[in-house]
Amino acid sequence: MTKVRRLKSIAEYHKMKGLPAPDHPLISVFDYDSVDCFGESGADHLVFDFYHISIKRVEGARFKYGQKDYDFSNGVMFFIAPNQVFGIEKIAEIAQPRSGWLLMIHPDFLWKTSLARTIRKYDFFNYDVNEALFLSEKEEATLLTIVKNIEQEYRNNIDRFSQNIIISQIETLLNYSERFYQRQFITRSKNTHQVLDEVEKALEQYFSENEENSGLPGVQYLADKVNLSPVYLSALLKSLTGQTAQQHIHEKLIEKAKEKLSTTELSISEIAYALGFEYSQSFSKLFKNKVGLSPQEFRAGFQ
Repeated sequence: MTKVRRLKSIAEYHKMKGLPAPDHPLISVFDYDSVDCFGESGADHLVFDFYHISIKRVEGARFKYGQKDYDFSNGVMFFIAPNQVFGIEKIAEIAQPRSGWLLMIHPDFLWKTSLARTIRKYDFFNYDVNEALFLSEKEEATLLTIVKNIEQEYRNNIDRFSQNIIISQIETLLNYSERFYQRQFITRSKNTHQVLDEVEKALEQYFSENEENSGLPGVQYLADKVNLSPVYLSALLKSLTGQTAQQHIHEKLIEKAKEKLSTTELSISEIAYALGFEYSQSFSKLFKNKVGLSPQEFRAGFQ
């Protein structure tokens, strides 16, 4: 039976790792070389009540993180939001040296700041753990500078300016992370092109074999087919093609609709049903919105 341990405070995390009590109850930074970052927690999985942003680097070791094996020789960055279930399994002995850092932020620290609302726009907090951010040395150094600024501020300068200064640094950290994810979508071209091919094949198969009207395919369906989270898949497709996963589904649907309208004598209702629509009116509305013509008007151009 899977054991899940919930950590409600940053102080609990420090205690679990054998660290001194945090200097600030709502925000903390520590280096991984100071603790056993993969030590026993008494549970198979953890749930945090705070944000968890980290970079891990372990020379000569491999770990199972989520459902995927990772080589931690290069900096690998993870983002975990409150209430997400998180697990890590060591699959090789830890080698030395290990390095990296962990930034923990309790939601209460963000209260009454603009970041309390805007942090939800950073989709990478909803990516699966197997969709980590792989950093170059230069990128990792940029982020480390920001984290050290945060650490210095909360350790040494707690005054009425501290929160705003730290919040602005966190926003900078998140904005750089978003930039680096966009770079990753492009530079890991082999993987991303494979995803595009798999998305196309999955949609082609779905619309070609949907004989029993199993409904329209959703983003979750596509994500499952390519082993990515729905949020990561949409962000990746948006970066590469300018279209989200939902837009790709609609594009393929319209392509198939045009094919049936121009090459068959099926009625509009039959075509709508074959494509997964419950009501032909919904199909006609989507078609006209995308094409600028009703299905009837489009078909008339081929008669």
